[in-house]
Amino acid sequence: MKERKMENGLVSVDKWSEKSQAYFLTHLHADHTQGLTSTWSKGPLFCSQLTAHLFPSRFPGFNLSLLTVLDTGLWHSMRLVSPSSGSQTTLQVMPIDAHHCPGAVMFLFRGDFGCLLFTGDFRWEAECESAKTAREMLVDALKDNAVDVLYLDNTYCNPAFEFPPRLVAARQVVDIIDSHPGFDIIIGIDSLGKEDLLVHISDMLETKIWVWPERLQTMHLLGFHDIFTTRTSLTSVRAVPRYSFSIDTLNQLNTMHPTIGIMPSGLPWMVKSTKGNSNKSQLSTGTETGTEKIVRGVERCHEYMYIVPYSDHSCFSEIKEFVELVRPTSMKGIVSSSSSYVEPFYYFGGLCGERPISQNEHENKERDERVIDIQTKSFCGIHNTIQSRSMKPVGVSRVTALRRVSRGSKLAENDSSD
Repeated sequence: MKERKMENGLVSVDKWSEKSQAYFLTHLHADHTQGLTSTWSKGPLFCSQLTAHLFPSRFPGFNLSLLTVLDTGLWHSMRLVSPSSGSQTTLQVMPIDAHHCPGAVMFLFRGDFGCLLFTGDFRWEAECESAKTAREMLVDALKDNAVDVLYLDNTYCNPAFEFPPRLVAARQVVDIIDSHPGFDIIIGIDSLGKEDLLVHISDMLETKIWVWPERLQTMHLLGFHDIFTTRTSLTSVRAVPRYSFSIDTLNQLNTMHPTIGIMPSGLPWMVKSTKGNSNKSQLSTGTETGTEKIVRGVERCHEYMYIVPYSDHSCFSEIKEFVELVRPTSMKGIVSSSSSYVEPFYYFGGLCGERPISQNEHENKERDERVIDIQTKSFCGIHNTIQSRSMKPVGVSRVTALRRVSRGSKLAENDSSD
């Protein structure tokens, strides 16, 4: 029997340059919205309710009639048109909370092409109550259906990367602040994400937290109206844009007032040499080798800077637990630009139906692109055909993704470029 595949020309995930019938946005981080602008008008865009709530602040003037909210935990059905035959085909999609940043979701797709799961960026914390809910939702949605292709957030798909649950890391941040009375505190964050960390700091220290004006607007949209401020006189704890966070800046600030910086991130990591001067340390994004080892936990990498392993991406053991749960027939990593990039099949191929890749095959893979788009050739106005309800499976088969594109994933029947 001929293997069924998702036809080239149906949908796109986190991919905005292709012409598709339906577009899906996992979350609003900039690396997932490259090519998406206020004037973008290629077709209907589907996302979570919270992402839709934040969307106008990120893309002012966007035609909101293109935006459709998909509730998590429900199957949504839409009718698309096969580009090859012109006949209608039904696709079902369920968003599931990805626990990455506000509004972030995974997308579970099924149809005549089979069953696909695209995680986007995600954090799979076993002890987190909300993650347990997402797990139950995913297990219930899959039932006896096999995931033909898992498109996986492999940001930290390397055994060198292990870090604690975010709540534990948040407590570590509070401990650092407590141990520096009288200091100004600078915390590097992105324009979206790590809100729970900042709220935890505020609650534990009973203090407001300074954020820049655009970030304050986001905080208000997220429902935080009393914790954050743009008045520097009200607090010594400041959350600043990550791009403005540097040792040079901390050195300059310390000429005026004692200041420490805290970087909450899975990277960079401290690396200490196992040869020569054991006191020498430096920042590194590399993996464990014979001459150096990854030092996990809080590290003081400079007189004024601490690195805390607070990550919104899954660490290696969490990725493994997720793959063991899903047991896909095949899988593809959606990240191929990381300095520590590892194709997930190298470690987890034994959990799948395909042959694990060899180290040589892994090293020969291209590393300069992100994977996933589920691309399309025509827009057929599916706003009037979307339904939100529980449904029986349309059909399950094995799907193979045959081509890499930048961020997002292209599922196609051929390997040719568009």
